[in-house]
Amino acid sequence: MRYASLLFYAFSLLALPAILATADIGHIHNQAEYPMNVDIMAEPKVVDSESAGVAPAASAPVCTWDGIQANDPVAWKPVSTYSYSGKPQHPVGPGSIDPDIMHMVRQLTTKEKIGQMTQIQVGQLVDCNGELNRTAVEYWIDEWKVGSFLETPANHGGKYNWYSPKSFGTFTDAVQKIALERGAKIPIIWGLDSVRGANYVKGATIFPAGVATAATFNPQFAYDAGRVAAKDTRAAGVHWAFAPVLDLTVNKLWSRTYESFGEDPYLASKMSTASIHGYQGDYKRDRSRVAACMKHFIGYGNPFDGSDRANRHIAVHELLEYYVPSFKAAIDAGAASAMESYGVVSGEAVTISNYYLQRLLRDQLGFKGMLVTDWGEINSQATMYHTAKDVTHATQLALERTSIDMSMVADDSSFANVTADLVKQGTVSVSRLDESVARILQLKKDLGLFKHPFTDKALASTVGSSQDIEAARNAVRESITLLKNSDNVLPLAKHERVLFVGPTLNSTRYMGGGWNIHWQGPTDAEGDAIYQGFGDTVIKGVQQVTGTVPRYMPGVDIDGAALIDIDAVVAAAKQADKIVVGLGEKPYAENVGNIDSLVLPWQQLNLVYTLASEAKKPIVVVLVEGRPRRLDRVPDVAAGIVQAYLPGAYGGLPIAEVLYGEVNPSGRLPYSYPATESQASTTIWQSSYVTYSPQWAFGYGLGYSKVTYSNVTLSSNVLCRGAPITASVSVTNNGPHAQRESVMLFTHQQYRVGYAPELYRLRNFAKVDLAVGETKKVTLELKAEDMAFWDGDLKRRIEPAPVNIVINPFTQADILAVVELVANPEDVLENAIA
Repeated sequence: MRYASLLFYAFSLLALPAILATADIGHIHNQAEYPMNVDIMAEPKVVDSESAGVAPAASAPVCTWDGIQANDPVAWKPVSTYSYSGKPQHPVGPGSIDPDIMHMVRQLTTKEKIGQMTQIQVGQLVDCNGELNRTAVEYWIDEWKVGSFLETPANHGGKYNWYSPKSFGTFTDAVQKIALERGAKIPIIWGLDSVRGANYVKGATIFPAGVATAATFNPQFAYDAGRVAAKDTRAAGVHWAFAPVLDLTVNKLWSRTYESFGEDPYLASKMSTASIHGYQGDYKRDRSRVAACMKHFIGYGNPFDGSDRANRHIAVHELLEYYVPSFKAAIDAGAASAMESYGVVSGEAVTISNYYLQRLLRDQLGFKGMLVTDWGEINSQATMYHTAKDVTHATQLALERTSIDMSMVADDSSFANVTADLVKQGTVSVSRLDESVARILQLKKDLGLFKHPFTDKALASTVGSSQDIEAARNAVRESITLLKNSDNVLPLAKHERVLFVGPTLNSTRYMGGGWNIHWQGPTDAEGDAIYQGFGDTVIKGVQQVTGTVPRYMPGVDIDGAALIDIDAVVAAAKQADKIVVGLGEKPYAENVGNIDSLVLPWQQLNLVYTLASEAKKPIVVVLVEGRPRRLDRVPDVAAGIVQAYLPGAYGGLPIAEVLYGEVNPSGRLPYSYPATESQASTTIWQSSYVTYSPQWAFGYGLGYSKVTYSNVTLSSNVLCRGAPITASVSVTNNGPHAQRESVMLFTHQQYRVGYAPELYRLRNFAKVDLAVGETKKVTLELKAEDMAFWDGDLKRRIEPAPVNIVINPFTQADILAVVELVANPEDVLENAIA
């Protein structure tokens, strides 16, 4: 079918009854009252959107709501398991524009084209009673021809605090129905920040934060998180996930550290590839997948003072070397869309930069997908960064200089209004609009929205399935990182009297952090009740592991402002054999999470010091934090330290399993953990002549078993282009527990003419299972091309020199070999587009 015809006929009022006809969409293999298995790969049939129950248009609704959000009353029994498609044989991603899409573009009016390029937040569609405002939807569709909406009603005045798949889908279907009946009659594409599971959809499994996923050194978990997030997002009638976050975390003060895959370009790239495959799969055919959105391009993770959106001082050759690879990996994996970053890099505003958003992203990296701004970023050029005279000027610059396709203008019609004027004046060409609208409509077609615009209700039964929860818990089990274990204080024995103290041990929301039900996580008033059973706590996990109710006392508030009943806590601690103290951060996101110091709040630290001095019992500290907070003297005082990151709503049981030895920790730090404030931006890849002395190094982590390595054996002592070599090492588990071990291959170039070599670069890794007493030979490949670097002339080349090949340098001593890197330094592997 020609999509131009679909636009003007199939979506006309005459054809709508056929499209909206009620059909059996179950695809559920019923075994009882509730299905135990569901095939989510079956092509969804069209859903009757009349069930959305849209109220008649009303010019002025009577406001009767008190504004207090309630729990969504919709309940369901999730299926235990379901089937799904695996990874496609070849990456599926954006390509050339189909002829029917180009024909459709040419049929649209200028106003309709601009509408497709406009994205509005859902709060503009919610009335004073927290319900869908049909009049508002009709306004945005009729008057401005808007082609995209974003966000959850829960964050913008909706009546529920967490929308179930059914309620969310009812809302989006109602909006979709209006879009198909009015305006340009083009289906809308809905976007949502499903960054760690479909965290805005009630009951959806919330996975560990990105930095915790990176700590697994197992890309399968990035894939799992993306796949489940996609399914649960699609179950809510949303087609586009603003994820994954591919920013390289450099300054650890940054409030978005937990969203990323850590500080290392290679690790982040591997996680990036897996995540894109998870979100998208074969998204052009599989309607349980979404369009991924790699973000935030580019350099966002190194704000000079650690505050969100602050200026980043990054030379272009360093940008190419360290910050670009994770995005390049996503593009190669088929990323369907991208989001540009807030702020400026080396003084240049990203949103209006021809270099960053055209020459680098499109021309050099070859990105063919759809590019969206972050929230209000075009207008912010005038109102925040002062990089444009006014909003009109900012819009002109964005359209003239960059390849931005859609403006997340969010709150008003400024982009649509201004762009129309610019086109009318001849300042912006219609062909420039056509370029972007074609990419937008192609994405809608690829996602199946022209054929299947409404929610596939069969997916709702899979939301919160046992299968998904176990996938999330497995990710947590492999992410938890043991940082200290003096005198084998861990694992705990079930017969020991253990006192559990600290706010993070008895809280689901503190394990979740930001982007968790709400943008800033649950409020203090909502607490854990908002989860409605979709989650656990460490204390609940301990009870499940031990079969007894643990002794728990808060001890201190999460803000670290005051100790709580400290005399009673000390008295209880004196009666215990060991003490487990949970420290960490309350939820935050973006600039709300800005801090001036990495040190944890004083009274949290003081709780540990008080217990150590008064009770004189072994203390184990469990960290539940989004970024590596400085611990002052805690590493000296505590016998054991466990880094749990932000494990998500189901992290309690895995933490308990690690504490009691039912799971042997195998996580490794995906960043350098600072010991001092000056080390906030310390990385494993900093220049080798600079002292590297963090509290714990990148890649560090312990297990409960003694693992030893043989020395490295190389397949060749010479490394040259076109002839990869292998490095092999034998790894032995000396017991007493089975162990999962991450084997990491680093390189250190002994010298590099004109450019200081890095301390270490991670080049390859593998994770292996070792039974007690077992030895495995692990072989990892290294290419000369891996040693190429971007120089100041923006040429990628190799400088010959001896290279140390080092295995796990911070957990194993002297496991290294030397290879001679042979190359002509004048040979250029790649030229950057300046």
